Amino acid sequence: MAQTKQFKAESKRLLDMMINSIYTHKEIFLREIISNASDAIDKLYFKSLTDTSVGMNKADFEINLAADKEARTLTISDNGIGMTEEELENNLGTIANSGSFAFKKDNDLGDDVDIIGQFGVGFYSTFMVAKEVTVITKAYGSDTAYKWVSNGVDGYTVEETEKPDGVGTTIILTMKDDTDDEKYSEFLDQTKLQSLVKKYSDYIRFPIKMELEKTHYEDADKEPTITKEVETLNSMTPVWKRNKNELTDDDYNNFYMEKFMDYEPPITHIHSKNEGIATYDALLYIPARAPFDYYSKDYEKGLQLYSSGVMIMEKCADLLPDWFSFVKGVVDSEDLSLNISRELLQHDRQLKIIAKNLEKSIKNELTKMLKNDREKYEKFYNVFGLQFKFGIYQSYGAANDTLKDLLMFKSSFEGKNVTLAEYVSRMKEDQKEIYYACGESAERIEKLPQLERFKDKGLEVLYLTADVDEFCVKVMMNYDGKAFKSISDTDIDLDTEEEKEAAKKLDEENKDMFDFMQKAISDKVKSVRLSKKLKSYPVCLSSDGAITIEMEKVLNAMPQNEGNKVKAEKALEINPEHPIFEKLKDLYENDRDKLTDYTKLLYSQALLIEGMSIEDPVEFANLVCGLMV
Repeated sequence: MAQTKQFKAESKRLLDMMINSIYTHKEIFLREIISNASDAIDKLYFKSLTDTSVGMNKADFEINLAADKEARTLTISDNGIGMTEEELENNLGTIANSGSFAFKKDNDLGDDVDIIGQFGVGFYSTFMVAKEVTVITKAYGSDTAYKWVSNGVDGYTVEETEKPDGVGTTIILTMKDDTDDEKYSEFLDQTKLQSLVKKYSDYIRFPIKMELEKTHYEDADKEPTITKEVETLNSMTPVWKRNKNELTDDDYNNFYMEKFMDYEPPITHIHSKNEGIATYDALLYIPARAPFDYYSKDYEKGLQLYSSGVMIMEKCADLLPDWFSFVKGVVDSEDLSLNISRELLQHDRQLKIIAKNLEKSIKNELTKMLKNDREKYEKFYNVFGLQFKFGIYQSYGAANDTLKDLLMFKSSFEGKNVTLAEYVSRMKEDQKEIYYACGESAERIEKLPQLERFKDKGLEVLYLTADVDEFCVKVMMNYDGKAFKSISDTDIDLDTEEEKEAAKKLDEENKDMFDFMQKAISDKVKSVRLSKKLKSYPVCLSSDGAITIEMEKVLNAMPQNEGNKVKAEKALEINPEHPIFEKLKDLYENDRDKLTDYTKLLYSQALLIEGMSIEDPVEFANLVCGLMV
């Protein structure tokens, strides 16, 4: 009769922690047991390479699953190296003792042979779902098999037994009873088991087999027939581990659409293998379309992270910067420092190196696309380009070097998207600044009165139509040493020396009138002045200060700024070449009350041109009616 033994570690307390604290998802237990089975096979396969008496080839090794709903048992078996009685005691009787780690050390394997389970704790995850765990094992080279049984913290028994199917290990989990909160029966469902193998253990390098029930509908008038067929549940060889010359675009695209549940092929992929300080394989994809929640707070970025073919994290956010959060893909590394549960990553130097390398790879791929396939890049940019601008703004310029050459803006030059490098290459010889204009759309910007003179002088203007655009260029400050300049800034200077002298003289002659007009709307504008940027329009608004007119519109539209409105410092500019200027001078001399009304009307007109709301619609309507009468 088997004698009950106690765990050698601080058993009850430690095992309770293992079950209730270390693992966050109960389904992880299957990944851990399959990984242990793979390790056991690895060990025997390694011996077979130097010991011909093993008598097994790689094709002979396999892992088997079997679920019995009536008995409420799940059985996982392998034909690996098995365990002796002493190894059972050491590996299962002492929590956190790793047979895999000892095997690797004793055989001086270094990093040449990949052993997954090196912490010795994964086995105990079974107690999250099982009320009793039975292990039947027979070690290679041994004549005796042993049975280890435990129901958790109360200890375990070990006794000799029979194992007629040869060496290896069989683990039988007797599932806990279902409760209102937990349905342990789901781990006996073949569809659930298939999905868990696919999710976590698809790339275990030995076949994971299971007898599945198949329903056949041969005749609509007859009852369907049910057969049982053994199927391999895992694909074993990851796409990213294969040589590029073995793969076609269809191979890459089909993997992406199946793995990431997209009905549309990606725009491009990046398949890389890196060896050195951080060794890893990566297969990254740039999607053709954004997920429905991409620009919402619910979106989760991240790459699938594997350690030696076993999925550790479904979305590892630390591998991607926010500006490349649209990238999908997988990273597989043997060098990661995992924590004890293998669910979380220690934030170490290797992870940061991998992330930095991936960022460079993504940037290089996008740069190559921009250079070699402009149409494809613009298609991509129309979907995800906004994220680059947010990246620069939210990083306070830290991402400038990475993203500045990937940015595109609509331009007054043929109405096309242009890069900043393209804009700078076309700048006039004496032009020192990159000019831009803000508006809801390119069509709206085209109607801005300030734009007319820039076009007249042959100066290219970038059209900033997204809310984040001006914030982005303000953070960037300059590109290639050329500062960004809004065509609405008060200090825009496009005049020749002669024009400047004439404007200065005219400004001085009408200083008193402008002061009077400013006082009429002193709560609205900082100054009234002659315009240096208007050609045919009578009036416009300019911004004077860090907060521009466009920023005022964007910030005040945000819900969190309700009741705390931002206000740009504005100047009302009058076109001295427009007939209205002579009218204003006449009113200043003969009817200053009417000049006050005209000033208010011109200010309201300037607001409308800028796409802003009139502050007092009733007053505006009365002023218009007064002029009509």
